[in-house]
Amino acid sequence: MPAIGPFDLNKKAAIVATIGEKPLDTAKKAVELGADVLEFRLDLAGIKNPETATEIIGILKTETGLPLLVTNRSRKEGGKWAGSEEERLSLLKALFFSEPTKKPLGCTKSNSFPEAVDLELSADKKLRAELIRLAKTQGKTVIISSHDFSKTPSFQEMKAILKAAFLAGADLAKLAVMPQTRKDVLLLLQLTLEARKQNWAVCTLAMGELGKHTRVIAPFYGSLLTYASVEKPAAPGQLRVDRVKKAMELLEIIPESDLGSAALKNGIKK
Repeated sequence: MPAIGPFDLNKKAAIVATIGEKPLDTAKKAVELGADVLEFRLDLAGIKNPETATEIIGILKTETGLPLLVTNRSRKEGGKWAGSEEERLSLLKALFFSEPTKKPLGCTKSNSFPEAVDLELSADKKLRAELIRLAKTQGKTVIISSHDFSKTPSFQEMKAILKAAFLAGADLAKLAVMPQTRKDVLLLLQLTLEARKQNWAVCTLAMGELGKHTRVIAPFYGSLLTYASVEKPAAPGQLRVDRVKKAMELLEIIPESDLGSAALKNGIKK
């Protein structure tokens, strides 16, 4: 299973806090609320040049101590990037080359760069492949994501999306869908469980009111990441970091391999 910097996703699912506007203030609050990883959304922050992005990344990592994944989400995948596709991906690419010209106190070369990058399955294939190659050369984790804001595809269609993400070079495949019925939610959880059995590293989310509980329970079925808000939600149905953390702790979501020992500890015979 992949990791995001020092955070080992094999041990537990990570609560990822989405950071956009007022990045430093939001990141500090995310730490207080209990986030494990920061997702720095360049599109939400309105950043269009690598110097500014790299400087902020260095500050965020130095001030919070949390690993960071960077995203520059396209409009068709629910983001706010207003430029061209080439400009969008070129900005991400530049982050793996540039160090901040103004380093905050305590900022070293190692924490000037993100530990992971999120790229869309719908992104330009040639540009995406080049960025994936560069990220992997530097030992970074590559997340390839797909978002459907109108429906939940069939089981086989969703499985094919995950496969396509891995074939494109994903270390972790992310799939977010919009359920129309509770059955849609169950279908996504079934897919997550099957992915887990096949040892696929995935993140799955059902968006909106019908699916918001999956942000807590999907890790029980095998989702390695769950995304949460700090202030206002960045996606439909997103819950605040501390609420997700509290609910996950209440459910005591632990790896399936540890369920036997947990049962014995509680006096339950297998």
